[in-house]
Amino acid sequence: MEFSIATLLSHVGPEKLVAPKLLEKKLGCETPSSVEQLDLALDLLEKIGVLVKEKGKFRRELTDLVVEAKLRCSSKGFCFAIQDNESADDIYIRESHLSNAWNGDRVLIEVIKEGTRRRSPEGAVKLILERANPSVLARVKRLETGDYRAIPLDDRLLFELAVTTNGHHPADNGHEQINLDEILDHLVHVDVLRHAIGQDLPIGRVARVLGTTAESAADIDIVTCKHDLHQTFAPAIEAAAAKITKSVKDPLADKRLDLRQLPTIAVSTQTDPTDSALTIEQLDGEIWRLGVHIADIATYLVADERLDREAKKRGTAVYLGENTIPLLPDAVHQACGFVPGAERLAISVFLSLNDRGELIEFNIQPSRIQLDWLLDPTQIAATLAGEPTEIDPQALEIVKPIWNTIAPAFRAQRRSRGGLEVDLIQKQAPFADEGRLGVIFLDDPQSLLTDVMVMANYAIAVHLQALQVPGIYAVQHNPELIEVNDTIKLAINLGLSFEGEVETEVSVADLQRLSLQFPESPVPQVLNYLFKSLLKTTVYSTNPGTHFGLAIENGYTHAVSPLQRYPDIAIQRVLHEVFANGRDRKTSRAKEIIDLGSSSCHGQITWNVLTPTVQQDLEAQIAGSIAHLNDRTKIAQDAENDLAGLQKAEKMKARTGEIFQGLITGVQSYGFFVEIEDSLVEGLVHVSSLKDDWYEFRPRYACLVGRKNRTSYRLGDRVEVQVKSVDYYRQQIDLVTVTSMLSEAANEEEAEATADSGDSGDSLAIESVEIEEFEPVTEDD
Repeated sequence: MEFSIATLLSHVGPEKLVAPKLLEKKLGCETPSSVEQLDLALDLLEKIGVLVKEKGKFRRELTDLVVEAKLRCSSKGFCFAIQDNESADDIYIRESHLSNAWNGDRVLIEVIKEGTRRRSPEGAVKLILERANPSVLARVKRLETGDYRAIPLDDRLLFELAVTTNGHHPADNGHEQINLDEILDHLVHVDVLRHAIGQDLPIGRVARVLGTTAESAADIDIVTCKHDLHQTFAPAIEAAAAKITKSVKDPLADKRLDLRQLPTIAVSTQTDPTDSALTIEQLDGEIWRLGVHIADIATYLVADERLDREAKKRGTAVYLGENTIPLLPDAVHQACGFVPGAERLAISVFLSLNDRGELIEFNIQPSRIQLDWLLDPTQIAATLAGEPTEIDPQALEIVKPIWNTIAPAFRAQRRSRGGLEVDLIQKQAPFADEGRLGVIFLDDPQSLLTDVMVMANYAIAVHLQALQVPGIYAVQHNPELIEVNDTIKLAINLGLSFEGEVETEVSVADLQRLSLQFPESPVPQVLNYLFKSLLKTTVYSTNPGTHFGLAIENGYTHAVSPLQRYPDIAIQRVLHEVFANGRDRKTSRAKEIIDLGSSSCHGQITWNVLTPTVQQDLEAQIAGSIAHLNDRTKIAQDAENDLAGLQKAEKMKARTGEIFQGLITGVQSYGFFVEIEDSLVEGLVHVSSLKDDWYEFRPRYACLVGRKNRTSYRLGDRVEVQVKSVDYYRQQIDLVTVTSMLSEAANEEEAEATADSGDSGDSLAIESVEIEEFEPVTEDD
């Protein structure tokens, strides 16, 4: 099927009937076979009660007993369905009720047993909406019968695939013949040709041989194959991108401000086209007019056409070290992004500020600009520090007020709200704003400019709400309370001052106060690294919510990186409707006209800015895309984390047996986690490796305590550890303490000596007496 059921349902709401012909257009059904697939899908959805057909058109049928969710499975066979609403209960799914759904699939769940205070509700998969695994990483095995199987490396995928020799299946046409006997036990990338039907196994095809082992495969290949990320575009997509400017029709041509004569800069560490630029003007009365100009990608990407569908499908660019999995082909970047000397369409956000950087008003307008200078942020910092420079003096006239006055004022305002920042040497995805992690990284050479971009995003979010038009809002939920308290305990054990634990809701001001003390600790890098891990990935919502890391309570959006994120393009489409068709007066007879682009109109609008039809269509489009966009953001974050994890695992595997200094950063009943300070690599010391004593877990004090020798391992303690083993693919690093190693060696020597002396029985008797007479340690001791 060329589209998923989830994509189909995203275009069908419960209130408005949708014709099949319209669905054909939105889903890109351009061939007779794809139209036939759509008809079959609609018939199926009608039969099972998901859609209702009226007068040849369809609408969604909603019920409280059927919910949409994403499966999260265990290797033991059971699964939970995780609903998009964080406050909703997870639903337990037995293996017998999975209906051949796999881990990560988006599904419709029918609730078959209500939950209680102690038990989760129970459900069964009613329909698979979207497959999360169109391909898998696996090893090839041969059965005694001579049949071949692909065994997924991810043990949460509860299945095997029947693998046929390439060329023996219709879908194999054009693929290289692979001799399966030659790749037994190799790591391979397997395309799923057909999912399981009833008791029949799914069928797969080996698309690529990655290596004899996970370690021998390239880490970038493992990550892209594991998450099914496509580094290139199909020929049809590239062809559409090549002629993107030839067929464009600009409906806002007569409404665009001509800013081509206004000196304009862009700031980037890359020489590639950028999607944001800056201007600055000083008006009367010491008022600054800062312009944040965003490449108007939505004008070129016609909704629901090939390029738009591809960008929506990808959701976001993915940054894997030096490699980028782009949102759009390079031809789009070259044609629409800002490059010096080229005229480009833009959406401009003008922020009017006083000398203290306080926002007086703002205005959002379509525009036409021409970039004059593309500057490197490191070069800007060096120039402002007084070092010799090659930056054009006219460009410096733009840089100085922004870097010396406006950006520091924005930063001070964010800090006064409690907004967070992390000082950590780590390469981040190059979004113009705070990005996926929702926090500003001070080591980033563009970090000061990030505060400017955050303010532009915030202005757009406030404006969308004031106009009461649809929007996509970036929401960052509070960190988990238990993880915050563990970090607080660690900080206190390291000598930092903090007044006890957080008992109820986590306050951003509390975390800011804690993080500001990190430089005073002996391990600031470790604390910053752990602090970053507390923060949840930003999610998208149709409703404005809190953004924890930026300490914004009343709504925030992403808009300044449309070449890298699809939500930014969706926001542009809403603004286009306001610019082109927004009602700027209550009735056509009214004399007073308001400026729909200006913040001065806020509070004056008592009518619907958009017509009901346009408003409903935009709401439906946005609501239908939210779950998918959040899934794509999560996949991108997981892929970026996986690459970092594989690189760390590879580094430590080469150092197996070496001894390091580390810091205990987490304690559980099964062992404790140690962060190796010089490399920020975390490993586990399992309690079973502590041979010198029997250790009890004290959760109140976050420590393990030996029964006999009273040795303790607690948060913040420094320990010497040896790298025992590394599971490269799972990124698991097993450590042992040097004390345990010495103890184990001593025990082995003692055992050998005892065996030689023949007194093993007496030693065992003495040990038994010691155990019987020992009084167990209690938590109150």
